[in-house]
Amino acid sequence: MVLKRTKKREPLGEAALFEYAVRALASKMRTERELRRLMKTRAVEGGEGERAMAAVVARLKGLKYLSDARFAADYTRLRKENEKFGRRRVQQDLAAKGVAPALVGAAVGAAYDGVDEAALAREYVARKRMKQPGGMGVSREVQQKETARVMGRLLRAGFSAGAIFKVLREWGVEVEEVELEGDADVE
Repeated sequence: MVLKRTKKREPLGEAALFEYAVRALASKMRTERELRRLMKTRAVEGGEGERAMAAVVARLKGLKYLSDARFAADYTRLRKENEKFGRRRVQQDLAAKGVAPALVGAAVGAAYDGVDEAALAREYVARKRMKQPGGMGVSREVQQKETARVMGRLLRAGFSAGAIFKVLREWGVEVEEVELEGDADVE
């Protein structure tokens, strides 16, 4: 087995770091935190590197190449329209990406304002081709397991318990409505 030695990269100065950051943003939408994490691996260590990263971030913001507010709005819209995810899932994803809570609240609130969550959950179910729990000749125990599986998938997709119970009731599944994981909006 031949082992390759990884070539030690030279740390980048401010100009080269700016070019690196622009290439990174051109390939994928990123938050400021994600971009700083990428630049940190390539920047000069210590205070000089921190100053260079701060200058690059300021310049990118001035050029409107980097905006956490725009990232949050675009990310929320794409996750809602394409993935059919619920509000809570998008909030958690944005928080994990390092977007400020105020920006998360504004972006998610604007995108999900007036959205029928049960209809969005039905679209998610159709997109994922989820099967209706139960059916003819299925024991009650098997139906309960299948119902729990569907509920778990819908919870992970970010839907409220009220929307989940509404979808299950439309399928004719008997469900006992209980509060799920701190969900206060059960109907």
